[in-house]
Amino acid sequence: MADKKEELENEKKQNEEVVEKNELQEKQQELEELTDRYKRILAEFENHKKRSQKEREGLYNSILGDIVEVILPILDNLENAAKVETSDENYKKGVELVLKQFQDVLKSKGVEEINALGETFDPELHEAVSSVQDDSKGEKEIVQEYRKGYKIGHKVIRHSMVVVAN
Repeated sequence: MADKKEELENEKKQNEEVVEKNELQEKQQELEELTDRYKRILAEFENHKKRSQKEREGLYNSILGDIVEVILPILDNLENAAKVETSDENYKKGVELVLKQFQDVLKSKGVEEINALGETFDPELHEAVSSVQDDSKGEKEIVQEYRKGYKIGHKVIRHSMVVVAN
């Protein structure tokens, strides 16, 4: 009888151990699933942050480009005013200072002039308004610039108006 009682207790212990092992395996599997889910959510969140940052930068550059595009004619007029000959040097100096301040503000916001003279014509940056035959110039070389072009990063705000050779 003692042997049967001992046998039942051993069987009971073995059953409890099997149940504990099963519970432990279930808990480990649940932990692995939760860890995997956590990692996926964290990766999704990081991707969302990066995407949102890019969207904000794109929106900022778009709005800045729209504003700059509207005020570029003012810059053109200031440049023209600085080129005019005048007997009043203080007046000319004042116009030049305002022009430089204007250019510095645009530069600080990432607005750059598009190089044109002597460059090869690029339809993404330049707008050809005329062409001339000049054997001393290269093919599609820009020989004259009517209006300066500007860009922010890779986004063109205003194309340069140019005359192209050959």
